[in-house]
Amino acid sequence: MSYQPPPGQYPPYPQQPPSPQYGWGPGALPPKKKGGAGKALLIILGLAVLGTAGIAALSGALKHHDPSYTGTPYPTTTYSPSVEPTEVPSAQPPSVRPTVAKPTLAKPTVTRPTAPRVKPKPEPSDLDIVARNKLYKAGTMGSVNCKESKARQSTVAGARANYANLARCLNRAWPALVVQAGAEFRPPTVLSFSGTVYSPCGTMYDTGPPFYCPSNQTIYMNLSQDLGYYNQDRSVYNRVWARMWMLHQFAHEYGHHVQTLTGIFQANVNLRYEAPNQALELQGSRRLELQASCFSDIFISANKRSYPLTGESLRQWRWLIGDTIDRAHDHGSTANHKYWALKGYNGRKPAVCNTFTASGAKVS
Repeated sequence: MSYQPPPGQYPPYPQQPPSPQYGWGPGALPPKKKGGAGKALLIILGLAVLGTAGIAALSGALKHHDPSYTGTPYPTTTYSPSVEPTEVPSAQPPSVRPTVAKPTLAKPTVTRPTAPRVKPKPEPSDLDIVARNKLYKAGTMGSVNCKESKARQSTVAGARANYANLARCLNRAWPALVVQAGAEFRPPTVLSFSGTVYSPCGTMYDTGPPFYCPSNQTIYMNLSQDLGYYNQDRSVYNRVWARMWMLHQFAHEYGHHVQTLTGIFQANVNLRYEAPNQALELQGSRRLELQASCFSDIFISANKRSYPLTGESLRQWRWLIGDTIDRAHDHGSTANHKYWALKGYNGRKPAVCNTFTASGAKVS
């Protein structure tokens, strides 16, 4: 994304080359497999929770007293002595009473009803993540009373002081919304570079714009560009423009970090990888970039009184958001960039930045 001053009012600004493809280095997404559209490695951002109720079966038999019956003892017959016994009594057979065993009654097994199985929630699709993210319901961003650094980017030290100041402000502004969206907040790393810089997302050069790499969650700010814009013309208009440019670009790259934390960035990469043609792949890139600018201006608006964004600063900011150059057709037209930047500025909440449900005309 490039910016240039209004014709006939200010000295010409250097035209910037196309912005890098964030996340995969300059140029394009990773090469697709031959034979058709490549299959993306879907990043599973949601966990399936399965609840089960344990079933305990109680069984067993109660122990009953089982009396034991024994037969009556054999009788003992007493005989009286007699000289001439007339009869010998015959022995009587013993009277035996049979033992009757009571049956043991088993207690019936009581089976508790089985609790219904809870069906696991389906994992959200990539389209769900980008179009129906919980971030869009997180609410309005409040001011963190961010103030502009007193240093100016006329020197390396001054530029870095501005980067550090903006990082502190954004690290206070976004956590509440990110957590409200169900994600864990982590601050990004901020690095500045001149010349060539090597990142996990590829090799970049200071002839291009700043960029964000999701692989190591790092914002790379272009020192050569920020110093060059500020120092090339000492007029008040130029220097105010250079300060607003640095503010907007830093907050834009931070917007990509918010997309990464909430899963939007990776889901967008997956959708672009599966796009059936290059036109839809580029449209996916524009949706991502226009949303990052919308997020940028949520923050700028929330802190416009303390930064402050008034007078010439406001005029230069309004001019630069409507003077973009999109040579690679991957960041959005001038009209659409201004449209989404103003939606963020006026709405101050992520809900107004859902570029993924917008019509193709609004992300051209």
